[in-house]
Amino acid sequence: MKSTKSLVLGSMAMLASAGAHAADLPVKAKPIEYVKICSLYGAGFYYIPGTDTCIKLSGYVRVEAGLRTNYYAYPADSGLGGAQNRLSNAYTAHSRGSLNIDTRTATEYGVVRTYFQGVFKWTDAGYSGAGNGSTVYSSLGGVQAPNNANPGAVAGGVLGTYDAFIQFAGFTMGHAQSQFSAPWTAYPGNWYELVGSGGWERVNQFTYTADFGQGITASFSAQDQVVNYTSNIWNVSAATPAGLAVGAYGANDIGGTRAPDLVAMLRVDQPWGLFQASFAAHDNHSAYYGATEVTGHPDDKWGWAGQLALSIKNIPTGPGDTINMAGVYTNGASRYSFNSYISSVFAMYGGTSLAGAYQSVGLAGLSDSVFVIGSGQELTRTIGFNGGYTHNWDPHWATAVYGGVGAVRYNGTAKGYICGAVVVGLALSSGFAGCNPDFDYASVGTYTSWTPVKGLTFLADVNYTMLDQKYASGSTVTLPLQSGIAKPGAAYELKNQNSLTMLLHAQRNW
Repeated sequence: MKSTKSLVLGSMAMLASAGAHAADLPVKAKPIEYVKICSLYGAGFYYIPGTDTCIKLSGYVRVEAGLRTNYYAYPADSGLGGAQNRLSNAYTAHSRGSLNIDTRTATEYGVVRTYFQGVFKWTDAGYSGAGNGSTVYSSLGGVQAPNNANPGAVAGGVLGTYDAFIQFAGFTMGHAQSQFSAPWTAYPGNWYELVGSGGWERVNQFTYTADFGQGITASFSAQDQVVNYTSNIWNVSAATPAGLAVGAYGANDIGGTRAPDLVAMLRVDQPWGLFQASFAAHDNHSAYYGATEVTGHPDDKWGWAGQLALSIKNIPTGPGDTINMAGVYTNGASRYSFNSYISSVFAMYGGTSLAGAYQSVGLAGLSDSVFVIGSGQELTRTIGFNGGYTHNWDPHWATAVYGGVGAVRYNGTAKGYICGAVVVGLALSSGFAGCNPDFDYASVGTYTSWTPVKGLTFLADVNYTMLDQKYASGSTVTLPLQSGIAKPGAAYELKNQNSLTMLLHAQRNW
């Protein structure tokens, strides 16, 4: 009996001890909070764990090759490409990766959105002449790059930020597409950069958008004009033969910012398509007439741009077919027509049958304004139009045709300034009577794309670009030696030029 009692008491003690140890154990961990689908803002959004913020990750990888050009999706109208000789690339390769991050949070003031699009892009460049029978690896702009003994390290790998903005209570703050531009920007046929409309390039801005319902919105914006929305403010008194030989009719003499560009836009979105009217005011603020501030400067002069854009959907030719078009007029704000992906100086070379001329050349230059020492600014006018039609043969095949034209016109005073520099600096054979720096720039093309599976597209594009210069027929200029493109100092016939290029493109969206 005594032994049985001892066994019972011992068992109770052991159970009590086990209970005490169990009470000391840590509390069981909470279940893992798995990522949940957020259906508020469309497909692809998920809740960030532990928050009420939804996030969407997306992006693309793009691989391209431009044939007969020193860039991709762009004609051979200047630099090494425009030279059309042994230094010009027969092809130029380009690769790009993009990461897009879109976050949205519902608040009592409405949705707070942030959006970021970052890219890494790599573009092969070319080899420019060194002036002694050798070449150096050059950056995309034709300027000698460093470390040319190892060109693979400097070929054009660039980190970039396309979008980085916050949207809240109708306001957009940050780096985003200009409110001046139509949704298709400079791509009315969904491909190839064209003149005649606001550009694709993003710009820092502070914008308020009012939504009136029924698809009607209006935006009012103050946006940065550096660098994308300024072309050249030319001090023609500082023009040099070397600059004139590439289409620069003076030294670029832009001062620091004084005022942002002011943009107003009205848009109507409907099932049939879209109509948009845009206006921009642009302050032309120059630096000095000479090397220091004591030389004086011209007064500021405001320019402006206006655009009308139209998109027509659901046309009888097939489901998803679209016609986009836009027309722009500018006075002292040329980049709203000739976007910043298009050069502001043009020098295209070709053959000639004119006796005494080495080759022919088409020279042209784009500016917002021009002046000479002691004068005020003379604003430059442009008129542009572009349009595109896209036809979907079936869910996998599509074809587009597109075109754009831009006309640049200098007033009589500006022509006098420029022609004085050209006649003296380049010995224009026809003198002042044959001098006219006005020009037209036009581009037409077509592409066909194949999308075998969702998100993967292959595309082939053919483009023809024309530079129509207005100098008198048969005029010649004497250009100085241009070592970088291996052009000798000689007489060249001034003549209209053209460029035929092709683009091969593959892109995977995710």
